[in-house]
Amino acid sequence: MRIRLISVGGRMPGWAAEGYREYAQRLGGGISLELVEIPLGRRGKGADPRRALDEEGRRMLKALGDEQVVALDVRGKAWDTPALARELDGWLHDGRDLALLVGGPDGLHPDCLARAERRWSLSPLTFPHMLVRVLLAEQLYRAWSLLQGHPYHRA
Repeated sequence: MRIRLISVGGRMPGWAAEGYREYAQRLGGGISLELVEIPLGRRGKGADPRRALDEEGRRMLKALGDEQVVALDVRGKAWDTPALARELDGWLHDGRDLALLVGGPDGLHPDCLARAERRWSLSPLTFPHMLVRVLLAEQLYRAWSLLQGHPYHRA
């Protein structure tokens, strides 16, 4: 199964890229994790943040194919590790690839949220987007390792 992390934002600093790559490469069992970067909409002095969000939403929807879609959203459902492992198991057995959507500074466009089959909250806290990428890769690896009976996850 291909999991695409479709995220608004630019290049990650070295430490974040290395962390993401480390966990993405650890995934096995026919799972690949790919990063798709959606350019930030224009923001700044005199720019309308709604236009930036519209722009990001259009780009994100255009990047989607015929795959399961899960939106990362603070108002989504929070899963502990065993629950995430069950979700991952369900996604694996669905037969379709998976897209995880991560919004920009103003979140996800309402059309992206509407396209999502599920909403997942990593935390009620706000994280920098570069850190979210690393957290997602690590949590997916942790859930996968739990499904495999691998000793990585110790709760």
